[in-house]
Amino acid sequence: MPDRPPLLSQAVEDYLKTIYKLQGDGAASTTDIARALEVSSASVTNMIKRLAQMGLAEYQSYKGVTLTRAGEKIALEIIRHHRLLETYLKEILGYSWDKMHEEAEHLEHHISEEFESRIEEMLGYPTHDPHGDPIPTRDGRIAEPPGHPLAGFEAGRTVVVRRVADGDPELLTYLETLGLLPHARVEIVEKAPFNGPITVRVEGRQEIIGHEVAGQVFAVPAE
Repeated sequence: MPDRPPLLSQAVEDYLKTIYKLQGDGAASTTDIARALEVSSASVTNMIKRLAQMGLAEYQSYKGVTLTRAGEKIALEIIRHHRLLETYLKEILGYSWDKMHEEAEHLEHHISEEFESRIEEMLGYPTHDPHGDPIPTRDGRIAEPPGHPLAGFEAGRTVVVRRVADGDPELLTYLETLGLLPHARVEIVEKAPFNGPITVRVEGRQEIIGHEVAGQVFAVPAE
């Protein structure tokens, strides 16, 4: 990754990572940032001003905040650390979904570039983490997240799960019990009208999942 300002606090890094995830192709609102980080709107406003002074973010009233290119590079570095660590903790150390995320959240701020390189080499240079999210490259590039929500496929289609939303460890544990994790082959058996439950077949078993849960699983048509 390119050079970055020295001695950034963990709070600054958390804000940069959160803004990057929320801004998408537009801008992140202060309300969404406050909700994601569980802090007050006043705290968000103060931090945004600080990030702007550091040249890491730009803010316009009523339009939200976006990261500068320098801010994005730092955010992607933290995300890279997090996703490599989650892969290591899950695949090598056998951590559960909730413990994996919690541990990676702490460690992502403290590992050296050498440690990062050794993990990456040990894992065989993975391109995606256990959730199926793309791992940013060392030079700050990231692929588009793969797949479309399972809820959007019609009954009768067979799809392959590519990724699952990573915001709720309890949801991940539930999806694991159903087998609805990356690489799973899933048949959409039936869809109830008006956003009702969806019946799927996974590994020979039929399961019924809610429309909201199906919106957190992303898949592509099976070949």
